[in-house]
Amino acid sequence: MNPSTTTLIMISLATGTIITASSFHWFMAWIGLEMNTLAIIPIISKLHHPRATEAATKYFLTQAAASALILFSSMINAWQSGMWDITQPSNPTSSILFTIAIAMKLGLAPTHFWLPEVLQGVTMTTALIISTWQKLAPMTLIYLTTNNLSPTTLILMGALSTCIGGWGGINQTQTRKIMAYSSIAHFGWMAAISPMLTNIMLLNLTIYTMMTISMFTTLIMTKSKTIQNLTTTWTLSPALTAITLLTLLSLGGLPPLSGFTPKWLILNELIHQKFIIPTTIMALSSLLSLFFYLRLTYTTALTLAPNTPNTTYKWRFSTQLSTPLTTTIPMALLTLPITSILTQ
Repeated sequence: MNPSTTTLIMISLATGTIITASSFHWFMAWIGLEMNTLAIIPIISKLHHPRATEAATKYFLTQAAASALILFSSMINAWQSGMWDITQPSNPTSSILFTIAIAMKLGLAPTHFWLPEVLQGVTMTTALIISTWQKLAPMTLIYLTTNNLSPTTLILMGALSTCIGGWGGINQTQTRKIMAYSSIAHFGWMAAISPMLTNIMLLNLTIYTMMTISMFTTLIMTKSKTIQNLTTTWTLSPALTAITLLTLLSLGGLPPLSGFTPKWLILNELIHQKFIIPTTIMALSSLLSLFFYLRLTYTTALTLAPNTPNTTYKWRFSTQLSTPLTTTIPMALLTLPITSILTQ
């Protein structure tokens, strides 16, 4: 793709997200979401490959349907109340339509089916954008409308997403699909806490973004598209292998890494609010996610010589840690001691 075209598309992508995040008018928020969707389609389909075309079609249809639901929801709300303000209370029909639309935008269960297929059909860099930047605008809308949404619906949707994210990732061998189910599970945790404490939701979103950027950056640098590719990353860069190991454990939520912080705070708040059954389901489903994170950890760092992996070794060229990796790794691994500061 032409560099000037790529620059224009990335600017449009960023502008759409910023418009949605900074607007208090439903119509402007919808315009931002449409700009965001239309800008990402050329990025997905630029490979001119059948899988990329399929991914672009699935993504466009899903996001267009979600944007239409948001527009219908806002029109019903404006018809009933006479206002287009996002923060104003809305009627039950509008809230239901909006909740479904946001679930489709974020890939929350039971509307999660598009996310693993789309991520499998795109490049690693595009998968990173879809997993992180594309989720900011919908999460902003949840932040602005959390008082108008049903807490029970969000908690049940969050518990179901954590279960689907855990079960779905167990049987996968493609790293992009594993990261897709990881995204489903993590956004389930965010959806569950959003009706009660939005600051913890934002903390979880920030830490998830840092961990996902770190993980995708290591996958891009090592060109690891499958679990089998991860078995020889130690021949490329031992330091990168150690970073991958710690990032996977952080994604699994093990202390004393950063990924433990949001899960600890979310479970604590849900127990205080007497949501015992959803809390138990989410805690148990996190063990399912931890299983495939540990499997990736084993294949990455523990299949060293004299074990012989069934793949060719990589040449050890001059591999240096990139700037995004050196920036995000400290936040993805070392924020647990400052939890009290982050939650204020």
